[in-house]
Amino acid sequence: MKYYVVDAFAERIFEGNPAGVMILEDWISEQLMQNIAIENNLSETAFAVREGERYGLRWFTPGGEIDLCGHATLAAAFVILNFIEGEKETVEFLTKSGILIVNKRGELYELDFPAMSSKEVPITDVMEKALGVRPEEAYLNRDLILVLKSEDAVKNLCPDFDQLKKLPDGLGVCVTAAGNEVDFVSRAYFPKLNINEDPVTGSLHCSLIPYWSNQLGKKELSARQLSTRGGRLFCSLQGERVKIAGKAALYSVGEIMIES
Repeated sequence: MKYYVVDAFAERIFEGNPAGVMILEDWISEQLMQNIAIENNLSETAFAVREGERYGLRWFTPGGEIDLCGHATLAAAFVILNFIEGEKETVEFLTKSGILIVNKRGELYELDFPAMSSKEVPITDVMEKALGVRPEEAYLNRDLILVLKSEDAVKNLCPDFDQLKKLPDGLGVCVTAAGNEVDFVSRAYFPKLNINEDPVTGSLHCSLIPYWSNQLGKKELSARQLSTRGGRLFCSLQGERVKIAGKAALYSVGEIMIES
């Protein structure tokens, strides 16, 4: 089975967030998809099967299946629009989070995702212990969003991953702040999924974009995730949808050898 690794939200290889991509003729078992994701040991591996005019799409981390992933969706679109259906510039995916659309706009791949609302929650001593700093604000949706005082606070953060794993709320933990050269910055941690830090996390921006749009009073936003690899995102709030765009770079193409 052909297997691609694509660096998403990346200007070149070794940047952004690497995702495994497999475009299959038919679905394989959940256990096999999970085993492949564990073997790949990337934050996500995307599996897609053509279903009429759309592709069914599922995402697996080494710790289990998730319901929404931005960078692996971009990576899957990159593979389909460059290697499977090169004459097209749009691909639609049917997922656990509904229909997701990716449009190719020059070198950018633009994700059309649902905007995600968040509820404000109290700041706790447990949060401070896990981060090593006390957040300014805290919000909860699928993930826990913690607002810090500055870009430097986000950049220099050294969280305790064991303590992050013990936080009762949120699948992942995101820290964010207003940016110096972009509108906002962030970092993302998913120790509950056996991923300490995720390099660039498109799905988190479904909630970060509405928050920062409200804070900054603008609909078009630029963002950067401050992981070691780093990644640039071009964002837009459009009512109940967000658009998240970035570039991608192909790292490798190979074959996964599975005995029948």
